[in-house]
Formats: sequence, C-alpha cells, structure tokens
Amino acid sequence: MAKVKVTQVKSRSGANKRQIATLQALGIRKIHHSVEVELTPVIKGMVEKVRHLVTIEEI
Repeated sequence: MAKVKVTQVKSRSGANKRQIATLQALGIRKIHHSVEVELTPVIKGMVEKVRHLVTIEEI
C-alpha cells in the first residue's frame, strides 16, 4: 500500500459532527497538522469525506 500525508488546511468550525469525527479518527488535531497513513480503502473513504478541509500528498 502507498503512504500518504494528510494535512488539514481549513478550519473545521464550519464542518458537521461527522466530518469533525472523521478528522479525529484520522488523527488530525488542528490546522497545519499532518499525519502519514497507509492508503487503504477505509482511509481513502475517510479522506474523501473531508477532502474540502485537507490536502493529500503521496510519499
């Protein structure tokens, strides 16, 4: 599996509860916080739900 770096670039203040929970499940805590994760189908789905709040870079 490929590794990706997910970085939050927008505030989650306007997001709904499910999107905030998804960010927490990814391990992202605040703006400009990054995590490196394996790109599994589950993670890919989570990132798609919050794609307007994060950027994704392949490592």
